[in-house]
Amino acid sequence: MTIVPSSRRTAAIAFILVTAWLDVMSMGIIIPVLPQLIEQLSGSTSAAGLWNGLFVALWAGMQFVCSPVIGSLSDRFGRRPVILVSVCGLALDYLLMAVAPNLWWLAVGRLLAGVTSSSFTSVFAYMADITAPEERARGYGLIGAAFSGGFVAGPLIGGVLGEVSLRAPFWAAAGLSALAFLYGLIVLPESLPREKRMAFSWRRANPFGALQLLRSHPELSSLATVNFLLYFAHHLFSAVFVLYAGDRYGWGAWQVGTLLAMVGLMDMGVQGVLVGPVVKRLGDGRTMVLGLAFGAIGIAAMGLAPTGWLFVAAMLPNALWGLAMPTIQSLMTRRVSESEQGQLQGANNSVASIAGIISPLFFGGVYALSVGSNPALPYIGSAFLIAAGVLAGAAMLGWRAGRHGDDAPPLDKSAAGQ
Repeated sequence: MTIVPSSRRTAAIAFILVTAWLDVMSMGIIIPVLPQLIEQLSGSTSAAGLWNGLFVALWAGMQFVCSPVIGSLSDRFGRRPVILVSVCGLALDYLLMAVAPNLWWLAVGRLLAGVTSSSFTSVFAYMADITAPEERARGYGLIGAAFSGGFVAGPLIGGVLGEVSLRAPFWAAAGLSALAFLYGLIVLPESLPREKRMAFSWRRANPFGALQLLRSHPELSSLATVNFLLYFAHHLFSAVFVLYAGDRYGWGAWQVGTLLAMVGLMDMGVQGVLVGPVVKRLGDGRTMVLGLAFGAIGIAAMGLAPTGWLFVAAMLPNALWGLAMPTIQSLMTRRVSESEQGQLQGANNSVASIAGIISPLFFGGVYALSVGSNPALPYIGSAFLIAAGVLAGAAMLGWRAGRHGDDAPPLDKSAAGQ
């Protein structure tokens, strides 16, 4: 761990949390209006659907390719310049999309958004630099809470601004990102000393090379698989939740939006408040398994809930799923050296991107097979039950991988394949 003076460390953590919140909020602001802007520029509802799907794939693809590169650059040049350049680039990207005259310019904007959003790898690496191993789960929980807060506030603000103009949310997102850049320029200290930096190598920085790090230790590989399964199950909500809520419970946009805001608020509470005390009592490994188990129970209950009120009740155990993500991250950081934290986070983000590409297609297909006049799958909640099974499998694998993880020493460079 890098020794940072207490006052500067507090300022650095505050910047990381505020930046995470502003970045995610700026992304969320454009969610309510981006499909409408695409439809306006394409001039066709059917074409808009195709373009919107393409933009999602472009963003996820750039995340997959660029996350390891940005993580490795932060291992070489330090976290501060990489984070600041990425945040500044995000502001310029939203500015570009605010004035985009056609779909091709908007596509360039989504490509740049995928690149600049990969800076989250450096944010997680920064937190690993300045926190002791036993405090990392709490630190990652705070980042997760900031993410959730941004996802709650962003779409609400974007919806209001979208009533003024379809371009207004993009201008607001650019302004928030510029504010984060200026804030970091003033308060953010460097967290990675020069003597602990690693030479940049395309062999490690390309996504497939970065993934080799995850195979450098059996427990690290198992935790990476748990991480993939967690993200895979989580994308159930982006793929089918709105459709499921409408088809089964007759919920409209207002009910769905309110419920998503509730989910974000509960996730903020779990990751921002509960993670620290629970990890202190149970350790990272047990807390991770507990979170995955409650996530499986909650999602299964959602899939089985015959009424909307029971679905809402199932959100309570499901919210404890938030215990899993920061503890997985914490356990993984213990298995690599300080100079490899950026590479690790880049590899993790690539894993999440793969899940983000595959999972919506899978669960969307499952849902399509479970609805209609003569569905191939006879139960409308089949996608939820499958996701619950995925999380249950992740919990079992995580139990095996995390049993001795709370006191695991970091890998040295030779162990990591350097």
